Amino acid sequence: MKEQPVLERLQSQKSWIKGVFDKRECSTIIPSSKNPHRCIPVCQVCQNLIRCYCGRLIGDHAGIDYSWTISAAKGKESEQWSVEKHTTKSPTDTFGTINFQDGEHTHHAKYIRTSYDTKLDHLLHLMLKEWKMELPKLVISVHGGIQNFTMPSKFKEIFSQGLVKAAETTGAWIITEGINTGVSKHVGDALKSHSSHSLRKIWTVGIPPWGVIENQRDLIGKDVVCLYQTLDNPLSKLTTLNSMHSHFILSDDGTVGKYGNEMKLRRNLEKYLSLQKIHCREYHRGSVTGRRPAEVFHGLR
Repeated sequence: MKEQPVLERLQSQKSWIKGVFDKRECSTIIPSSKNPHRCIPVCQVCQNLIRCYCGRLIGDHAGIDYSWTISAAKGKESEQWSVEKHTTKSPTDTFGTINFQDGEHTHHAKYIRTSYDTKLDHLLHLMLKEWKMELPKLVISVHGGIQNFTMPSKFKEIFSQGLVKAAETTGAWIITEGINTGVSKHVGDALKSHSSHSLRKIWTVGIPPWGVIENQRDLIGKDVVCLYQTLDNPLSKLTTLNSMHSHFILSDDGTVGKYGNEMKLRRNLEKYLSLQKIHCREYHRGSVTGRRPAEVFHGLR
C-alpha cells in the first residue's frame, strides 16, 4: 500500500480532531443584573458592564447583535441559567502546541479546548496516537486549591523529590489543575527543580477550565504553534497556564471565570484510565486501595 503523504496525514489529523471535539459557548443571554436603566440600542452599559450568568460580558458573546438591549432579556428574569440548556456545541477551533516564554527557557506543550463531556475514548486516542503519550503504569492525581499558599521549605523538598521520583520510576502521568497558582504551581516548581537531571520525560497533564485562562486569544487556532506568556495580570481574575506541564486539556462548559465542570471531566478520565490495565492507587491517611488514582496532595480551593 502506498504511504500517505505527510501533508495529507496532517490534514486528516486536523479534520479528525475537528470532527469529534467540541467547544461550548453561551447561546442565551440572561443578565445577572436586574438594575433598570434607560437602555437604548448599542447601550454601552449593557454591552460593557453587565454580565450574563455565564460570567461573560454581554458584548463578548459570540454573534451578538450589537443593537441588543437589556429589554431583549425580558421574560427571562426568573429563568436559571444552566450549561445544558443555555450553551451550544460547535467544532473546536483551539488545539496545537504552546511555546511557553518562561525566562531564558522555552517549554513546549500540546493542548486542546474541548467540552467537559467529551467522549473519553476519543480523548485517550488523541493522547496516545496524536500526542504520542505512553499509556501510564500509574496515575498520580494531585488535587488542591487555586489559592496561592506557602509550603515550608523542608516539606516542599520532600514533596518535590517524592513526586518526581514516583513519576520517573513508575512511568506515571501526573494530573493537576494545570494553572499557575495553588498546588499546580507547586507541582510545576517540583518539575522545574528536578528537570535538569530527570531520567525520563514526565507526562504532566493540566485540566483547567477554559473559561479561567488568561490570554485565551493567543491559543485559538487549528493545529497552531502559539507563543504564550505566563505573566499574571494583577488586575485580572483569570490565571495563566503553568509552563512545566507537558499537555493541557482545556475543559469548556461555556462559562467564564467559573470552576466545577472541569472536575467532572478529570474524574471521568482518571476513572477511565484506571480501567486500561494500569496500576492506580489512592493514598489517603495511610490507607492504600487499588484501582484508583493516587491522591498525593490536597490543598484548599
